[in-house]
Amino acid sequence: MKKTVCIIWLVLILALMYVPILILAVYSFTEATTVGGSLGGFSFENYFNLFANEELRGMIFGTLALALGSALIATILGTLGAVGAHYSKKIRKTLVDSANQIPVVNADVVTGFSICVLLIIMLGVSKDSFVPLVIGHTVLSAPFVYLSIKPKLKQLDNSLYEAALDLGASPAKALFKVVLPQLIPGILSGFMLAVTLSLDDYFITTYTKPSTFDTISTYVVNATKGSQTSVKTALWALSTLIFVIVVIVVACMNLMSRKNNAKEAKADERA
Repeated sequence: MKKTVCIIWLVLILALMYVPILILAVYSFTEATTVGGSLGGFSFENYFNLFANEELRGMIFGTLALALGSALIATILGTLGAVGAHYSKKIRKTLVDSANQIPVVNADVVTGFSICVLLIIMLGVSKDSFVPLVIGHTVLSAPFVYLSIKPKLKQLDNSLYEAALDLGASPAKALFKVVLPQLIPGILSGFMLAVTLSLDDYFITTYTKPSTFDTISTYVVNATKGSQTSVKTALWALSTLIFVIVVIVVACMNLMSRKNNAKEAKADERA
């Protein structure tokens, strides 16, 4: 009985999460103009409009460039911070861990407004500059990269680093040749999480972006207030594509993880 209830509860939760997305995906392949209205006929018109509209193309490529660029910076900073804290003394490590938790817990609207006040108002950075926007997304993502790498560092065999030093490697060479290769799964996970956070962010982007630039999140909010039906329906297609890409990436990462675990298990059996 308990098992049946658990299964039903799990199905309900999954339905609440994915049914709305699937409904939106269905409507993206129709001639419908509103979700919940008549489906009309099957059509790829929304996908054609998505890539034919120059404004939408610019918004998508700009969002991807911002997400990849800020995620790369956040990954470098988060990795260096996690490695530095791991090999620091207890007091410094505790201070870094505590400081890293603040941006995670803090509301995005506070972070965005603070960056706006500091850079644009107090330091006089131009409102048309992308510097506040990139810094804001980096501040948002770097703490999560840090948290993604910490578990891998705890699993690390510290004797390998010490052995590399004993064999004549410099600390920098030992870091790049011994430590970082073992952190690659955590680094990749942190990078993907940083990209996702950047793509999804609205509040920090709103406060720090140039007036002529829009990301997917800010564009969608503004588009839903407008009256351009073709743009709204094209965004259904964009949402569907993002969901499909995320599913494919997650599936590939899980397959790679399983293969790595299988290889490690075989290596342990041979040993």
